[in-house]
Amino acid sequence: MITLSSDFGSPYPGAMKGVLSQWTDSQLVDVSHDLPRQDLRQSAFWLRETLPYFPPAVHLVVVDPGVGTDRDAIVIRAGGHALVGPDNGVLLPTARALGGKGFELFRIETREEPSEGTNRTDWPPRLASSTFHGRDVFAPAAGRVHEIGIDSLDDDEGLHRLDDYESLRFPEAVVGESAATGTVLAVDDFGNTITNVPGSFVTESFGGAVVVNGETVPLARSYAAVDPRELLVTVGSHGNVELAVNQGRGDDGFGLTAGDDIHLELV
Repeated sequence: MITLSSDFGSPYPGAMKGVLSQWTDSQLVDVSHDLPRQDLRQSAFWLRETLPYFPPAVHLVVVDPGVGTDRDAIVIRAGGHALVGPDNGVLLPTARALGGKGFELFRIETREEPSEGTNRTDWPPRLASSTFHGRDVFAPAAGRVHEIGIDSLDDDEGLHRLDDYESLRFPEAVVGESAATGTVLAVDDFGNTITNVPGSFVTESFGGAVVVNGETVPLARSYAAVDPRELLVTVGSHGNVELAVNQGRGDDGFGLTAGDDIHLELV
């Protein structure tokens, strides 16, 4: 299959699907087109938490605030999967999750000659636009990778080994015996505020409390363990400490957003 993820919303993903359909009749799966717009770190977090659950596939990802600049377009081969997207770091956490240290990068060659009409089956791809590489570069590349097979990337004339690339790593929390300092990595659509503090910091203290930036909050295994609209600290499905509000929004309740610092102290 080929999966598609972007910060495009609608209708731009439809054009990418149209191009992919010129290359293959493979199953096309929309993961999300509501990734946080132009936010590489939050988008990278959600991709890492989602794409490894798929069987081996080609994953087309476009979160690309540098579109039209000299940043490379790349393919990453990792753990039987291929990741196609911009060389801005957004693919790297997923590549590490899929392949550990065993991933390989390839630069996608492009041509300046404009494409004719709506045909996007030329290879290497043509730069028809400086603002929509999802349609003109990444979708043809995903189609090409699917066509030749992930194991054949070394032999393709439009792909070249790449050793120098943009990396992205999530900051690590500083964790002690009873206190931890970290940052908010992401906020989901429910308002749950996901930190980089590992869940192991709090799991043995469920039923107690934790001080979050000076405010004492119950520490619970589930949202419903506290009354509606009450603040809580828990461990989310991603394995990290999460700040939440039962039937409400944790980001509003705690006054936090992605990138903010947090300090936790076990009571």
